[in-house]
Amino acid sequence: MEISLPFDIVSFSEKETQDCGRSLSLLLGAGSVVALRGGLGAGKTCFTKGVAAGFDVAGTVTSPTYTIISEYEGKWPDGRKTLLYHIDAYRLNGDDDFAALGAEEFLYGDGVAVIEWSERIPASIPKDAVFVDIEAMENGGRRISGRRLADTAKP
Repeated sequence: MEISLPFDIVSFSEKETQDCGRSLSLLLGAGSVVALRGGLGAGKTCFTKGVAAGFDVAGTVTSPTYTIISEYEGKWPDGRKTLLYHIDAYRLNGDDDFAALGAEEFLYGDGVAVIEWSERIPASIPKDAVFVDIEAMENGGRRISGRRLADTAKP
């Protein structure tokens, strides 16, 4: 699967959702932030597994609901090492909680950050982040839409 920003696709399997995340990883660079939004069970962690696969992350990627932040070693396509930060803001009570964790440092480094429940920390999300909305559909599919703020007037 090849994508470009903005995108709007429908996935009918975990593999397709992961493939979308893997394709997005090819568009990311150092310091990129992916802000995921979607309800419980929408497929945010599945999508993140695809991003991790795109960075050749070894090991199992799981939801960091209780740990809040998981860090994985990965590689850029040219073989250089990078870090993938998987952040889950579900248990946070807003931007102040996020700042108190010192989590903002993960958004401005050389790695890539993927944030689940990003709508819970709106002021912390960089303006150049890629916003990905995942919505469960009645037919069992997932509508996955991605864009930067510059792509639309609506965040």
